[in-house]
Amino acid sequence: MKILERIEVILLLLALATTSFAQNKSTQGESVMKKLTPVIIVDQIESSLPFWIERLGFQKTAAVPEGDKLGFVILVKGNVEVMYQTRASVARDLGTAVAPGIHPASGAINPNKDLVTLYIQVEKLDPIMAALKGIEVVLPQRKTFYGAREFGVREPGGIVVIFAEFQKQE
Repeated sequence: MKILERIEVILLLLALATTSFAQNKSTQGESVMKKLTPVIIVDQIESSLPFWIERLGFQKTAAVPEGDKLGFVILVKGNVEVMYQTRASVARDLGTAVAPGIHPASGAINPNKDLVTLYIQVEKLDPIMAALKGIEVVLPQRKTFYGAREFGVREPGGIVVIFAEFQKQE
């Protein structure tokens, strides 16, 4: 699949998430999904920025440097958000090695195999974790420096899906 076709699919998923997930409760009726964001995993971020910023009018709203390059970036236009993270940053963040062949397909996020992960912001994480009991966990529950409580699984099609609950701002 060409990169533009992948991007079109990702943007379609985002549109569906905005109109569907954000407005409906989960099957348990306990938790509202607020936002779906793809995290595109690449060797380096800088070459992708002109496509999003100059051609499509996205704004860079967050950037995490890694040495003299970017390790992570958030790009936003309207209700659409796209995140990019380098393979090296994913490996450091999750404690995995960057060497080819690490982790089987069913293991943790593999920065050499996984091209995209989905990041879903939810109102409450506990009902999501309960609903996914028995599904392979690739990111055990954790608290992040940016204020999220996160939990990740690999869905049956092989895509890593990370759910995040942010504390409400007073």
